[in-house]
Amino acid sequence: MSIRIYYDETNFRFRGWKKTVKIIQEVIAKEEKISGDLNFIITNDKNLREINVEFLEHDYNTDVISFNYNNGNSINGEVYVSLDRVKENSLNYNVSLKNELFRVIIHGVLHLLGYNDSSEEERSEMRKLEDYWMKSAKLNTY
Repeated sequence: MSIRIYYDETNFRFRGWKKTVKIIQEVIAKEEKISGDLNFIITNDKNLREINVEFLEHDYNTDVISFNYNNGNSINGEVYVSLDRVKENSLNYNVSLKNELFRVIIHGVLHLLGYNDSSEEERSEMRKLEDYWMKSAKLNTY
């Protein structure tokens, strides 16, 4: 099992990564799953949009895309995060960059756990879970 963070075309470094890894493990354990190999890639709008177009056939910017490589109860995957989107969202929602990045990372993990956000009901459920984990980490919600 390994949970790693990579940076693609950015000088940004996420402070508090070790704490975030512990919470990711808690999120997965609470769903009665096992942490496998998880890679988080912090990138920019351009790169994430290219991924969005190539793999999901969506030609627009997004803040996070998750690729699920789960094997039974073992949660494995890649979570790509656009730092550009996270920065813009943090300004729009008047929260710190760290808080918004944490929320987006948790959102990506929830996708790996099988949660979706296609409908309003699903988005509401995911938001409740994000808020729960934000509070658990003692971070501000919006």
